[in-house]
Amino acid sequence: MSRPFIEYVQSQAIPWQLGLPGGSHAGVQSRLLSLDKESTASSMVIKYPAGWSDPNQHYLDVDDEFLVLSGELEIGDTSYQKYCFGHLPAGYQRSSARAVTETVVLTFRSGEGTRQEGSSAMDESRLVKKVDALAGQWGGNFHPTFPPGAGRKYMRQDKHDGEETWILGTMPLRSGRRPEKHPVVEEMYLLAGSLVGPRGVMHAGAYFWRPEEEWHGPFGSLTGNLMLFRTKGGPLSTVYTDHEVDFSWKPANDPILPPDMVQYGSGHGEGQSCF
Repeated sequence: MSRPFIEYVQSQAIPWQLGLPGGSHAGVQSRLLSLDKESTASSMVIKYPAGWSDPNQHYLDVDDEFLVLSGELEIGDTSYQKYCFGHLPAGYQRSSARAVTETVVLTFRSGEGTRQEGSSAMDESRLVKKVDALAGQWGGNFHPTFPPGAGRKYMRQDKHDGEETWILGTMPLRSGRRPEKHPVVEEMYLLAGSLVGPRGVMHAGAYFWRPEEEWHGPFGSLTGNLMLFRTKGGPLSTVYTDHEVDFSWKPANDPILPPDMVQYGSGHGEGQSCF
């Protein structure tokens, strides 16, 4: 993968741009969070104006994974409201699409993506039509060394490549003491609350893309938080250090950013709405 290491950027600091890579949704705005220059896979926040619509049958030629942050998006006969998730594989048929109100959607695509008329084949086994994160129960005890006080809701576990998407919630005043690493890429968008780590204090709207085998943490939160995580390259597994380290609630702001994003890494967007 050829995405840069990003840890972290407040998405509010990234200016809105008109349109999307590939031009699949005319009339929308987007904030590009990260881009793979080889595959053109991307992570972004898309803002659909109220009344936006694509009334004709179509499909995208890439996987389209998303979580609605605010508003309501209709794809065919399925309505996605706040914290509703979908993973629509390449070729998924859309009889229509519409934003009922102004709608902000966290979106991940496996390539640039172009809109195609008509119909196409789709891998049904990879379809997650809809998961409502407001429904269902939290799961816990996912690692014996993981600090207590957190719960997980899975949105997607791909049976083919093992990649996972989940929402993690943590309690206030919780912190860890052991750095960790994973053999896969870990990507995160902070939905609510705050997250304190060695690189600074993240607030709602914060984003990171962390390559495999990068040591990180420990982390904590004064407020508690809600985060969406994804893995690329397989399922999540974790290795912790044998030793504990000191934890600071007041770390220096020291993000890791590629040259074209350095201008967004000085705390801009802190305290602003992530929409």
